[in-house]
Amino acid sequence: MAITQKCQYALRALLELARRHGERPAKIGEIAGAQGIPPRFLEVILNELKQGGFAESRRGKDGGYTLIREPRDLTVGEVIRFVQGPIGPVERGNDPARGPADHPQGIPDVFQNVWKRAEDALSHVYDKTTFQDLLEEETRLRQSVAPDFTI
Repeated sequence: MAITQKCQYALRALLELARRHGERPAKIGEIAGAQGIPPRFLEVILNELKQGGFAESRRGKDGGYTLIREPRDLTVGEVIRFVQGPIGPVERGNDPARGPADHPQGIPDVFQNVWKRAEDALSHVYDKTTFQDLLEEETRLRQSVAPDFTI
């Protein structure tokens, strides 16, 4: 399963909101600059995330976007499913003439168990990874790149 560019931007936008959680609302330009997302595309994505119940917006001079939930309560899997649909290693067709486990020649598709195991593994990783986990990983990565050498 490939994560679309739009989905990557949505995840990065929410990561930025998670980073700023509990602070003042973040403006689109701030989020776009911090995450390298085109502002016009980000505006559309944030609108969708707002409709999906992930973010909220405030208008005015002190307005912007905030994360609705605590970072520890929001998983990567939830966002992926919202932005691009079910998690799975292959696209599944909607041919009503054959069941999901049927091969084109009418015999059971031997790959179905492989696809299911892969889907379960992907779902497990995405659903067990919270935005708090990502923030903590980011902190670890920053510390490993630029350790504090104060004496």
